[in-house]
Amino acid sequence: MLNLAVILEQSTRRDPSKLAVSLDDYKLRYAELNGAANKIANALAALGVQHGDKVAIMLPNTPHFPICYYGILKTGAAVVPLNVLFKHSEIQYHLEDSDAKALIVWEGFAAEAVPGFRRAQTCHNLIVVQAPGSTAPLPDGALSFNQLIADHPPTFELFPTGPDDTAVILYTSGTTGRPKGAELSHFNMFFNAMVAAEKLLGVTKDDIFLATLPLFHSFGQTAVMNVTTYMGATMTMLPRFDPVKAAEIIQRDKVTVFAGVPTMYFYLLNHPEIPNYDLSSLRRCVSGGASMPVEVMLTFNKKHNVQIMEGYGLSETSPIASFNHLDRPAKPGSIGTPLWGVEMQAVDLEGKPVATGEMGEIVIRGHNVMKGYYKRPEATAEAIRGGWFHSGDLAKVDEDGFFFIVDRVKDMILRGGFNVYPREVEEILYAHPAVAEAAVIGMPDPALGEEIKAVVSCKPGQSVSEQELIDYCKERLAAYKYPRSVEFRESLPKTATGKILKRELK
Repeated sequence: MLNLAVILEQSTRRDPSKLAVSLDDYKLRYAELNGAANKIANALAALGVQHGDKVAIMLPNTPHFPICYYGILKTGAAVVPLNVLFKHSEIQYHLEDSDAKALIVWEGFAAEAVPGFRRAQTCHNLIVVQAPGSTAPLPDGALSFNQLIADHPPTFELFPTGPDDTAVILYTSGTTGRPKGAELSHFNMFFNAMVAAEKLLGVTKDDIFLATLPLFHSFGQTAVMNVTTYMGATMTMLPRFDPVKAAEIIQRDKVTVFAGVPTMYFYLLNHPEIPNYDLSSLRRCVSGGASMPVEVMLTFNKKHNVQIMEGYGLSETSPIASFNHLDRPAKPGSIGTPLWGVEMQAVDLEGKPVATGEMGEIVIRGHNVMKGYYKRPEATAEAIRGGWFHSGDLAKVDEDGFFFIVDRVKDMILRGGFNVYPREVEEILYAHPAVAEAAVIGMPDPALGEEIKAVVSCKPGQSVSEQELIDYCKERLAAYKYPRSVEFRESLPKTATGKILKRELK
């Protein structure tokens, strides 16, 4: 038996009065967090949620996220975290594809979530989380999170899931097709958090984590929430990253561990107000989600007397696969060496390891690799071949075994730590009546890593302005996905077979 929610229960038994989660003046101790999770588990069970079911959550970084996350796991159901920027059509797709039985949503996201929920054929229970003091009416047929908390007892018997049972379904995309759900087991998630806490970061119960990475994302879930909960440490939350507010919280709460994407470090370095704050409590800084510019890393390290530890992973690997370790010197610009118990190689097109210093695709095997893609055996077989998960990322390995990302096999764009898949944006562009051809590419950006650009040609006799196309996409895509600039061309460069040559557009 192994249920990921045991990390909350064990930390509660060890020190029930320890501060678990805070959001400014709102604070929950471990006993209170565990009791609230038990109440939600009872509420879900009363709705018929049971072992093997799926429950989607669309929540910001507030204490409600861990309450619902661990509450769902306690029932034996799997959590399906949804990006809070999704539009209604995206929400409908994810609810239906995951077979979610219920959706728990923050009231601020209801404008998109409720239409998506109503159109989903498989999801029949809507629970709305209201902000303290909110007087907004609930959507018709929705249940109140606050009322469920009030109506159910704070005790619940943890369902004895097996280690290989699905704990979380994290949605990711390739260069073709729609987003697909990576099924991560209780063992995947538990072991990734345990190794990160004990072998990578050296976390103690006295550490204070700043939780500003989105918890719906695998990085924030494992490296912040689950690591904190496993160790019985404290998590102070920032629902939306703002460099000044982050600095204020670090100073106020004496934050010791900060995990962020490179964009966050860029803003903490360059915002003119940051020197007014004392960040000296930081003892561990972690970067992931995108490649960290070496200059940003070295400048931050020197300025704040701390070593940013860079790692690498994917939703399919729970997510951590490699890291710069504490027991050996880090190499700036490297994603480090494989996680304890994990193997990584750089291989050629035939799956054979390449020589030191040569470029190859990163393949991974170990305790962190997903069970597979939910309901997609063909996609699973394509991704996991010969026992190795094929990442689609290209890297070189040096003589010390350190990996350096070179490029991506996939066309995926990494914008501020979020994955943007060009084909999804291109399909929206192609639906515009004036567009004949479209290609979406990532352009270097000093703050975000990459910014999204569309290159289009118009149909004969048709025209559309740059702003009109941007607005068109903005209405149909999550805020991080739509192009920020559009270039118009007579035609787009192509291969002999008609495939658009994106490399010639950059």
